[in-house]
Amino acid sequence: MPSAVMGSTALLSLLLFTVHVAAAATVHEHSQCLHNPPDLSQHGVEAGKEVGNLPGGFRAYVTGPPSSRRAVVLASDVYGFKAPLLRKISDKVGMIGYYVVVPDFFNGDPYNDSKNLSEWIKSHSPVTAAQDAKPLFDYLRQEGKSVRVGGYCWGGKFATEMAKTDNIEVAVLSHPANVTVDDMKEVKWPIEILGAQKDTITPPEQVHQFEQVLSERKDKIQYFVKIFPRVAHGFASRYNTSDPFAVKSAEKALAYMLDWFHKYLK
Repeated sequence: MPSAVMGSTALLSLLLFTVHVAAAATVHEHSQCLHNPPDLSQHGVEAGKEVGNLPGGFRAYVTGPPSSRRAVVLASDVYGFKAPLLRKISDKVGMIGYYVVVPDFFNGDPYNDSKNLSEWIKSHSPVTAAQDAKPLFDYLRQEGKSVRVGGYCWGGKFATEMAKTDNIEVAVLSHPANVTVDDMKEVKWPIEILGAQKDTITPPEQVHQFEQVLSERKDKIQYFVKIFPRVAHGFASRYNTSDPFAVKSAEKALAYMLDWFHKYLK
């Protein structure tokens, strides 16, 4: 075979291999956001209830004492507010005295495997959701409640955006997605970031960059950063309930979030 043909064949093989590796990397990058998807048709015993037409037009799962002066808004991952484990977490937060609101920020259109994740994200921006949620947060504050926000994956970016406003007092990000280093320059309130050692969406190196930026800010705000060992993205809200270590890690993440909320009680 002529050398020119051999060279072209080798180059084509290299290009095909590169495309294959890049495609595989993209699938792997997105896959942790979609690991262990919840069965949205299954619900156990729930302490709360779904309500509709909250300020901003949101439907939500609410739990905990409505008379509490301390509110927690939890922002879900891409699978939305009906996820059974998220509701279980919400009920636990409500049982210790917080009024918990888990809004349907996706307006009845959570992600599922029939959709393209990148396209779905474009029409379900956490930045836009944070802007749209202002009437809800205004309402909670007008009711005399101090407001905390916790976010998982997609909700981590939402919580970050809310931490840039005057609508909350405390934020917790659990295995966040799409949060940037520049975001950490703008947050105004005490912030806790719970990362995962095996997270490929927001890896530990990036979480430590967040920590570095927070530590260097001249207008010091309180922050806490922890990397949970041997777990991946989704460990705090979409874990394998048959894996004792996964369950224990999720319970610890909840305890850290609650401790952070308690630290700034008003």
